[in-house]
Amino acid sequence: MAALRLGHPNLGLGIGLRTVHFPYILEHWPQVDWFEVISENFMDSAGRPRWVLDQIAERYPTVMHGVSLSIGSTDPLNFEYLGRLKRLEQAIGPRWISDHLCWTGVLGINAHDLLPIPLNEETLAHVVARIRMVQNFLERPLVLENPSTYVTFAQSTMSEWEFLTRMATEADCGLLLDVNNVYVSSVNHDFDPREYIENVPHERIVQCHLAGHTNCRTHLIDTHDDHVIDPVWELYRLAHRLTGGMSTLLEWDARIPEFPVVHGEVLKARQYMNDLPTTARPAATTSADPAPGAHGVSNPIAYIMGEIT
Repeated sequence: MAALRLGHPNLGLGIGLRTVHFPYILEHWPQVDWFEVISENFMDSAGRPRWVLDQIAERYPTVMHGVSLSIGSTDPLNFEYLGRLKRLEQAIGPRWISDHLCWTGVLGINAHDLLPIPLNEETLAHVVARIRMVQNFLERPLVLENPSTYVTFAQSTMSEWEFLTRMATEADCGLLLDVNNVYVSSVNHDFDPREYIENVPHERIVQCHLAGHTNCRTHLIDTHDDHVIDPVWELYRLAHRLTGGMSTLLEWDARIPEFPVVHGEVLKARQYMNDLPTTARPAATTSADPAPGAHGVSNPIAYIMGEIT
């Protein structure tokens, strides 16, 4: 049996809740293990979207996943935002609340993007202190995701996996390991994705994300608009073995197909829940991937924020 992560069980295989699938879910109540909801989509909504969420939360385990916490920003924490987040949490009873290791704005302006941070001692101390404040306010551990990145900083003094390890330990928070983001960043910045997954603190990984991405030849962009590619599945196999099993979720946020297609994609994870030897283990890139070390542009999250009703 897999160990509990911060007291959280392995929920199984879940899907990101998107409005386009509301009619199908309400008609069929599909056999999905759990749903992840974008917190900002429902924090201020009422009427039908909130009614649908209430119906789903009564029948399925749910998790709240945010895109605007801006834990890495130099702006003061937005306690008005945190208050709305906490009220939604009290209303639907999610198993945990997650967001991203990034900043999303400055001077009160939301850039609607998951912007990277320099990985050094000063940033680490800043982020750890803010996580502790958020956890005290929410009265529960926070779970933070590794975002995909497209630039690096000359001021960085450590790898992202070292930063995540120290952050999770010092702040006593959980991690959401996005395997696709690891792969995207590994191609954009020319590092070994297996080394990344092997060196994050597996005992603190509460959840895993899977998704598709866009190959721009010189770089990859985390667009969540296609099927998961084979090298990402193989990284998931490694992560599943090292963690002993974790709640796994598929994100699909643009060019969203019918619900059975999305559900079928996450169910593929069952094929990788072992560590059987492969005849040829995938490298960090394939022949279709761009050259390592190429840097792309920032990744808009309009795909996600466009879901706000």
